Amino acid sequence: MKLWLRAAVLLLAAWFAPAAVVLAEMPTYTLTFKPDGTFEPARLQVTAGRFKIVLVNQSKQAVEFESLPLRAEKVLGPGVTSFVVLSLSKPGEYPFFDDFHPEVKGTLVVVPKP
Repeated sequence: MKLWLRAAVLLLAAWFAPAAVVLAEMPTYTLTFKPDGTFEPARLQVTAGRFKIVLVNQSKQAVEFESLPLRAEKVLGPGVTSFVVLSLSKPGEYPFFDDFHPEVKGTLVVVPKP
């Protein structure tokens, strides 16, 4: 391998390695859109800080995770899994809903770090 190419690969690896470590250590929670039109769990408890919520759509319809106070939204087609990354330092309860089915509601409960 040419010296400049090796140097470029090493530079890119050094650049992205810290981001990969941060993502690997990020707390991850799962929220499932069930076929019966509900969230599981309907009350998702997370620890304050930066975290990832894996969104799983088990239904046969498109769904949209949306929360106005969190300023977050994500559309998922039938059977699709995706995620959102949030950073919340203030404990409290934050409502979310399925924007395509507004009657389907849930609550994100943020608790302080231990």
